[in-house]
Amino acid sequence: MDGINVDYIFFGLLAVMLITVAVMLAYNRRLVQREKEADAKSRNQTNRLAITLQTGKLQLWTYKRDSRRYNSISEDGTKSHEYTPIDFAQFFDRNDFELLRAAIFNLCEDKPSDSPIQLKSCTTDDGTQRYYEVTLSVVERDKSGQVKTVLGVQRDVTEMLVRQHEVSQLLMRYHTVFNSALSDMIYYDKDGRLIAINDKACESFSINNRKSLLQSEITIKDNPLFASIDLSSPESIRTTSILDTRTQESSGYALHGASDDGKIYYEASINPVTNIDGELEGMYVSGRNVSEMVESYHRQQEGLQRLRNIHQEIQNHIRNINYALRVSDVRLVNYYPDSYTFEISNNINQTQLRLSQLRCIRLATPRFRKTVSIALNLMDHKKPHAIDRTIEIILHDKQQRPIWLMFNMVPLFDADGHVVRYFGMCRNMTELVETERQLAIETKKAQETEKLKQSFLTNMSYEIRTPLNTVVGFAELFQADHDPADEPIFVEEIKQNSNKLLELVNDILFLSRLDANMVESNRSEIDFAVFFESYCQMGLANAAPGVKIVIDNDYDHLMVNIDIDAVTKMIQRTCFLSTNFTRQGSIRCKYEYWNGTLIITIEDSGKGIPADILPNIFNRFNRSSGQDTPGTGLDMPIIQALAHMLGGDIEIQSEFGKGATARITIPCEATLIEKKRNE
Repeated sequence: MDGINVDYIFFGLLAVMLITVAVMLAYNRRLVQREKEADAKSRNQTNRLAITLQTGKLQLWTYKRDSRRYNSISEDGTKSHEYTPIDFAQFFDRNDFELLRAAIFNLCEDKPSDSPIQLKSCTTDDGTQRYYEVTLSVVERDKSGQVKTVLGVQRDVTEMLVRQHEVSQLLMRYHTVFNSALSDMIYYDKDGRLIAINDKACESFSINNRKSLLQSEITIKDNPLFASIDLSSPESIRTTSILDTRTQESSGYALHGASDDGKIYYEASINPVTNIDGELEGMYVSGRNVSEMVESYHRQQEGLQRLRNIHQEIQNHIRNINYALRVSDVRLVNYYPDSYTFEISNNINQTQLRLSQLRCIRLATPRFRKTVSIALNLMDHKKPHAIDRTIEIILHDKQQRPIWLMFNMVPLFDADGHVVRYFGMCRNMTELVETERQLAIETKKAQETEKLKQSFLTNMSYEIRTPLNTVVGFAELFQADHDPADEPIFVEEIKQNSNKLLELVNDILFLSRLDANMVESNRSEIDFAVFFESYCQMGLANAAPGVKIVIDNDYDHLMVNIDIDAVTKMIQRTCFLSTNFTRQGSIRCKYEYWNGTLIITIEDSGKGIPADILPNIFNRFNRSSGQDTPGTGLDMPIIQALAHMLGGDIEIQSEFGKGATARITIPCEATLIEKKRNE
């Protein structure tokens, strides 16, 4: 029995445990089901909250009084972000955030608080701002009843405020238009009787008693402005009437404000008013007196016509000025000191050439660049006086002549008396300068001709006197008592002096031509090495028998471009003088080409030239009276003149009693140089 009881107890306990487990499983399953339902309900509420926030453009945040932190709830209602007061203030305008904080503090202390509150956001990088409306409410208190959490519902009202502002602006504009652009308003019934008229129309038609006018049953046909209009048309009519106040009979309407010609111009719009069946109920007339406008238009047209006439006259003057500029070859010039710009034009309407300062200076020839620089410097310093300059530029005209320009510049002043620019004219002076140059050349030629005459007369009077006196003196001896045995001597003297006189006249004529630049240099290419010895031999033909002649020629070929006739004369005359001063010893002739110059040297060991005569060796009118001069005495001046004509010179070195050396230098160009080889 005891065993059976134990089994019953064991099974009973097992059954109780099974039942307990089953109950607990059922309870847990019920709890899980409830949690799922709660989660689903929470998600539904969160979704509804998110939809509400998105559609209403709302944002929720809370303020915890204990931690003094702001918690912002995301748009989907699932997340929260905590901000410090400093961080949260970055989203709003500083002054507006202070108002929000004051309202929150008042709500926490159960004081009256303004709600809702309008806030502005901080200005973004693109310069825009958002506007919010915040509603505050208490959502949690502690056990003592003090506020613990404040809920802020923030709504974006930017678009609403923008629409309100636009509507306000639009209403303001309409109000302004309605109050400033009033017109005459008249209403007639379907029979054409006057029913209503506004104050503006009364003023336009000079109506002092509107009530009396309305009681007089005046019709639209009584108004002379609308009498001729067909009112049976169901469409709106827009018309402009002209009323001549000088011929119009008096009526109930007396428009004022006629134009200068006594006419009134009235613009009106007649609009029919119909009922729902399309039957005429009345006519609404809106109009205005446009006489002043028409008169203003007429005056404007007359003014425009006067302006056209003046413009035409100005254009005619401009065309005449431009034609005068083209014909006279004159240019208009402007210089702007502030921009350092120089403008030249042959037309008033356009600029032909614009130059900088550097370009102006470089256009002038080198000798006039300083002149241009000084003139520009004066204008840069805004000197208040005229500037006149005539310069030569580097350009040439069609005849290859350098162009000369004359500038006449005057300053132009502003209202304060300061120079703003320089205006003037530029005239081409090339023809005038060329005429003056040709005149100078002709004057110089005349002076040279006169100089030739004076030189010839001077030379004739000085050089011819001695041989001519000798000829005349010996000729007179034939008439005097004389020994017939002396006649051959007289004849020989007369013959020698006559020949000397002829040579003298020829030299005088040739020297006079050289002095007057009447002898032209004709250069040609010649092999100087081949002909040099023959040139010297012709001048040395009268050398004394005991004199040794040496002609050095170190070149096989020397092709030079020279005036061979002039060089021959110089060599022959120099050699002739050496033979006359050298009775014994030697005469050496040589030449060389060095650095573009032909150097001819003639040395002799004759008696030389005294030291007091050597400085005046080339002076044809300053010779010692006791000097024994061979030839005509004009050889050295002629040689020097020929050397100068060729661009060269002659140099004489001498020591009395030891001979002399003549060195002739002639610039020339050599095309072939072949020296002899040393043996």
